[in-house]
Amino acid sequence: MSAPHIVALGGTLRPDSSTGRLLSAALDLARARGASTSLFTGPDIAFPHYEPGPHEAVPAIGRYLDALRTADAVIVGSPGYHGTLSGMVKNALDYVEELRTHDRVYFDGMPVGLIATGAGWQGAVSTLHALRTVTHALRGWPTPMGLAINTAEPEAVAQSAAPMAIMVDQIFGFLAR
Repeated sequence: MSAPHIVALGGTLRPDSSTGRLLSAALDLARARGASTSLFTGPDIAFPHYEPGPHEAVPAIGRYLDALRTADAVIVGSPGYHGTLSGMVKNALDYVEELRTHDRVYFDGMPVGLIATGAGWQGAVSTLHALRTVTHALRGWPTPMGLAINTAEPEAVAQSAAPMAIMVDQIFGFLAR
């Protein structure tokens, strides 16, 4: 396989969101292993509410879907809002419906790394679970290592490097099959 293309999506509209920083760090690890990467966070995925149909009026949606069409793997990150993924991330994932007629439907057969953040363990863990459920619905293969990170504990963010490296290794291991 040539250099894989890994697309990361998620985060918040805050310019320095912890979820966005973690997605960027995961892509740094992937680039160090030779991958090409694309990051869609914050304003990049602040799309209108999903409605099936043409989306030419919003060029950002076309760029996002084009990146997903060429992706070999995906990493999804979401903050935990009231025990689940954020509306913005869920809406961006709803746009994956537009890949229903693509040669590879949705995320079919792709490894998907997951990063969930929250200002407490309960929110981070329940958000990770929700991301796994959505990934399965989109026919993706969540990596065994998913990250649930309590951003209220600074050491938890600092300690995420090792599990993140495992998650990225699992993506590459899946792609090597």
